[in-house]
Amino acid sequence: MRARELRELTDDELLQREKELTDQLFKLRFQHTLGQVENAMKLRNIRRDLARIKTIVKEKEKGRRKD
Repeated sequence: MRARELRELTDDELLQREKELTDQLFKLRFQHTLGQVENAMKLRNIRRDLARIKTIVKEKEKGRRKD
């Protein structure tokens, strides 16, 4: 998912998406350990999407505070 698309989501949607990706990452890591992952690139893509979401959430929090 592109960062532009993620920025259009609400805070609740971002947090929900983050939770879903965290669960997927856990399951894929477990499968990877057992040698059952068919597409190893999926792990990489999920980690990147998760990082994008976390970055956007932090940006929004920082924008609200305006120290």
